[in-house]
Amino acid sequence: MKRMILFVVASLTLFLTVSAQGMEAGGSRKTVRHSGDVVSVVLPAAGATALLLYKDGEGLKQAALAGATTLAATILLKQTVKKERPDGTDNQSFPSRHAAVAFAAATFLQQRYGWTWGAPALTAATYISWTRVYGKKHDVWDVAAGAAIGAGSSFLFTRRFAREHRLTLCPTANGIYASLQF
Repeated sequence: MKRMILFVVASLTLFLTVSAQGMEAGGSRKTVRHSGDVVSVVLPAAGATALLLYKDGEGLKQAALAGATTLAATILLKQTVKKERPDGTDNQSFPSRHAAVAFAAATFLQQRYGWTWGAPALTAATYISWTRVYGKKHDVWDVAAGAAIGAGSSFLFTRRFAREHRLTLCPTANGIYASLQF
C-alpha cells in the first residue's frame, strides 16, 4: 500500500511538472513560484514541530544527517553540472534544491512518524516542485533529480519512531488539536 501511495505521488508530481513546463513565466508565475518558496520553509518547520512534540532527539540526528546529505549532494551537482535555468537567469538549474529539501523533509516525516505527517508533507513537496517548473526556474528533470536526492537521503538515514508514541489529531468544535499518547 505504501509503495502504491508513493507511486501515485511520484506520478502526480511528474504529470503536474511536465504540464507546467511548456508555459511562459510572467507576473502570476512569479507569484506562484513565491508561494512555493513560502511552502518550502513550512516543511522543515513541520519537521521541527514533530521533533519537538515527540521530544525526539534521535529523530533530530536522523533529520540532520538527511538534510546535510541532501544539501551537500545538491550543491555539489549544481557546481559540477552548471545547467542553465529555463528562464536563463543563471546556470544553477540542476538539480532543484527546493525539490530536494522539500522531499527530504516530507520523506523524513513520513518515514519517521507515518502517513499522518507524511501525506500532507508529500503533497506540499509535490506542490513546491510544481511551482519550480511552473515558475520557469527548473524543468521536470531538475525537480525529479532533486526529489530523488532528498527522498533518497531521508530513506537512507530515517528509522521509524517507536510505535508506543503516537500523535493523534483530534477534531473539535474549535478546530483540530494534537494529542501525544505514550
